[in-house]
Amino acid sequence: MKRPLPIATGGALALASAVAFGATTPLVQRFGRGIAPLTTAGLLYVGAALFSALLDRKHESPLRRTDAPRVLVVALLGAAIAPVALAWGLQRTSGVIASLLLNLEALFTVLLAWAIAREPIGGRVLAALSFMLAGGALLVLRSEPGAAKLGWGALAVTAATLAWAADNVIGSTLAERDPAQVVLAKGSAGAALSLGLAWALHEPWPSPIVALSLAFCGALGFGASLRLYLRAQRQIGAARTGSIFAAAPFLGALVASAFGEPTGGAWTIVAGALCATGVLLHLTERHEHRHVHEVLVHDHPHTHDDGHHDHMHAGPPDGPHSHLHRHEAITHTHPHAPDVHHRHGH
Repeated sequence: MKRPLPIATGGALALASAVAFGATTPLVQRFGRGIAPLTTAGLLYVGAALFSALLDRKHESPLRRTDAPRVLVVALLGAAIAPVALAWGLQRTSGVIASLLLNLEALFTVLLAWAIAREPIGGRVLAALSFMLAGGALLVLRSEPGAAKLGWGALAVTAATLAWAADNVIGSTLAERDPAQVVLAKGSAGAALSLGLAWALHEPWPSPIVALSLAFCGALGFGASLRLYLRAQRQIGAARTGSIFAAAPFLGALVASAFGEPTGGAWTIVAGALCATGVLLHLTERHEHRHVHEVLVHDHPHTHDDGHHDHMHAGPPDGPHSHLHRHEAITHTHPHAPDVHHRHGH
């Protein structure tokens, strides 16, 4: 049976992550109306942490003590600063505009992945990202009069996207660890920080129904979405995952429109087509050339049918598993993505 292209597999995971996040953004605005931003952020990550605590962790590489500094940084950026900025901004701008401004996370992620992680981008990725950003910009510019006014709320949402983009790139090396543990650690740290500050600032506590609703949004839009995002990063890197994730705001805008917010009428269809074109360019990308693998020793989940893991075991390996193993130097040609084994130069 022919194996699917690695970029298509990782792209499908990134798209699923976008669906989970995009569908909950307008719900967070609706349930969080009148709720202080620190409390909202804390409840979102309580939900994410609880969701992750229930997941099966077989065959995954656990977090290590040396990962602690990176986990703390991404928790501060992605589980404290970003959701607080988003919650504050959502209360001060249109749900449609907020959903579409979240497109900027993809742009910031691609640029930071190229500048910091030196991930190869290429014309196809840039074209796909351009289509998706153009779709988002079109909806904002063509929405009903007054809907696209920018202000402090929009600026706060933009700041949230920049913090999440930095989180995506800095935390990309954690993608080889157990995603449930990463989300649990990140969610617990973010919830503790946000709720601790909320308590210190005497923010009022919402009703039990509102608190449970926000926690549910956190379980789906932050817990499930981040787990899928990390698995996508494991296969296709930070830049491509971030670019495909730009589909999230379009679904968010669709959900927001169901609550009666303006979307721009027929322009929504045009913008959606641009977004779909960008996603299609990603999912059909094929990257293949002769490349060199240097000697590498590491620990991550793997199988023995991918052409890169031919080490011996005392007995036959039982499907996906994780342990410390060594890769010998090899030169070959096959379709690949910028995963942990293919971060070579071009």
